[in-house]
Amino acid sequence: MRRMKKSGIPRPTEAELSILSILWQRGPSTVRDVHEILNKKENTGYTTALKLLQVMHTKGLVARDDSQRAHVYKPAMSKDYTQTQFVTDLVQRVFDGSPSELVLHALGNSRRATADELAQIRAMLDQIEEDEG
Repeated sequence: MRRMKKSGIPRPTEAELSILSILWQRGPSTVRDVHEILNKKENTGYTTALKLLQVMHTKGLVARDDSQRAHVYKPAMSKDYTQTQFVTDLVQRVFDGSPSELVLHALGNSRRATADELAQIRAMLDQIEEDEG
């Protein structure tokens, strides 16, 4: 059984996330637009892209403008919102609800963070301390 987000919208599959990534980068796009990009990365057929977008529309993951001959799809949720939902779910299921455990694990067990990433992390920590203090 597929886990549902608190909003009632299903979590996107890997294939659906690939399409959402395209739509977040390009903005509203036709099936042909999405197919051209997917086909370069994953050798996906047009009908596969069409079917995925139709399923995503039914699930509420994308909105569809069918006022023109070629339907135009756009994400129903922002990238930031989707990332937040995934991270929240990950923290709850894998790290016993502890965001610090996730951060410590990510920083200690993956590629080394760049100076820019570390600066962003420091700024975020400073903001959290300022908000709490």
